[in-house]
Amino acid sequence: MRVLHVITGLAAGGAEQQLRLLLRHQDAATEVAALTNLGSVAQAIRADGTVVHDIGMHGNTDVPALPRLVRLIRRGRFDLVHTHLYRACVYGRVAARLAGVAGVVATEHSLGDDHIEGRHITPPIRALYLATERLGATTIAVSVAVAERLAAWGVAASRIDLIPNGIEVGAYRFDAARRARVRRQLGIAPDRFVVGSVGRLVPGKRTELVLRALHRQSGVTAVIVGDGPERPMLSALAAELGVDVVFTGESMDVPALLSTMDFMVAPSAEETFGLAVIEGLAAGLPVCYAACPALDDLPTGSAPGAQRLPPEPDAIGHAIATAMRQEPLRRPPPVLDHFDMARIAERVDTVYQRIGTINFDRVRR
Repeated sequence: MRVLHVITGLAAGGAEQQLRLLLRHQDAATEVAALTNLGSVAQAIRADGTVVHDIGMHGNTDVPALPRLVRLIRRGRFDLVHTHLYRACVYGRVAARLAGVAGVVATEHSLGDDHIEGRHITPPIRALYLATERLGATTIAVSVAVAERLAAWGVAASRIDLIPNGIEVGAYRFDAARRARVRRQLGIAPDRFVVGSVGRLVPGKRTELVLRALHRQSGVTAVIVGDGPERPMLSALAAELGVDVVFTGESMDVPALLSTMDFMVAPSAEETFGLAVIEGLAAGLPVCYAACPALDDLPTGSAPGAQRLPPEPDAIGHAIATAMRQEPLRRPPPVLDHFDMARIAERVDTVYQRIGTINFDRVRR
């Protein structure tokens, strides 16, 4: 089976990294089409050996990009198209249908209660999403919360597959030598207590709460992994509060940066999955978080070290102070095997096989 993955862009981000990991474990012959913004993840996917096509879209309303995508699908003789992120789902489903490909799968990574991929959900956005959803065969929801939101929008349960995001669990295993090396690179002393966060530096992630929680905490360094428009504000806030902080920018090696940390904070109040929390637990870190649907879908108590807290500086600061007095965990909970990417890829491949069989039966009839 030949599969074309269509994604809005390939700069560093959760959905983009998920696609890269999925490609490394899929059985299907795959290529990728990015509508715009071929960033660091595109380079990594190409280095892994997968072809990445640049559609060259210049904005949401760049309709001439549609026939370019249609031609790529026809020329590549793809059996199935798999779309990721809002713009790619809209254009990718339409292009696949115009190219004569009925097998279209979408993964819904970012549907919140009020926002989708950071943009406020308006009636036109919702109407366009639902109109193009009908052109596909199924939508993969990455959590129960996302599946419930899709159902509330009117997507039939029979058109929703629940498959969580995945990680390569072994890559996050604690390594003392890697910790020492990365700390030297970042200029952090071996005995320094490090509090970290991972994510785009945008308002919804509420990274400023990490810095405010460290106000008046001594002997602590914050490591902020990620980049975005809020970085200048966060840098100024750290200086104002007197917080020692290292901004790493975007990184293609999050496991190495997690190895430098002793505690992780995920203060975003609205998440569709909570990948950073899962990654922190896989690195053996204690994690405090405001929202993580991935953990909500697991049995209660199956992820020791994860603590849900209100997104308030005092609550986070108290959790950090408590962690500083305790022995580090350093061991991931066994339940994280549920999110092993090899297993997740098998489940996605099973969806492909089911959709492919349905379409083949239609052709025969």
